Amino acid sequence: MKLLSLALTIILTFFLIACGGDQTERKTTERERPAQKEQAPDPRGIGPITQVELNEPLDPNMIRRGRAISDVKCATCHKYETEERLVGPGYLNLTNRRSPEWIMNMILNVDVMLDEDPIARKMLEECLVRMPNQNISEEEARDLLEFFRHIDEEHAGVRDQGVL
Repeated sequence: MKLLSLALTIILTFFLIACGGDQTERKTTERERPAQKEQAPDPRGIGPITQVELNEPLDPNMIRRGRAISDVKCATCHKYETEERLVGPGYLNLTNRRSPEWIMNMILNVDVMLDEDPIARKMLEECLVRMPNQNISEEEARDLLEFFRHIDEEHAGVRDQGVL
């Protein structure tokens, strides 16, 4: 009987260790793992634009083209001279809150930005409507950026505070 009891104890101990009954090894492994830090979002956003050369002074032709593009493709959802949300956020202070690269990447790479960029995802949570891809070219996006810079200069009195 003692032999059977000893054999059962050995077998049970073996199964407990094999099945994870001994947590010592697992706890040690978890303690040894370095804590993963959340990375800060890239202020340039996600997309093809990594650097934007800004005009000084503003280019009136780019502003005119940017406004024309915005009138056709953006004005239904965005207000120009206020931060007030229509469907999407207003344009005022856009260049003071975001980098030129982020703004252009949001225009050019909207689906990836809304899926992967933490700032864009937060905006989507607030607005509840995905910005559609308007098939805007890089040149058109640059014209839009110049128009946004003009809005901030005219109506906020300051622009380009979001520059990297």
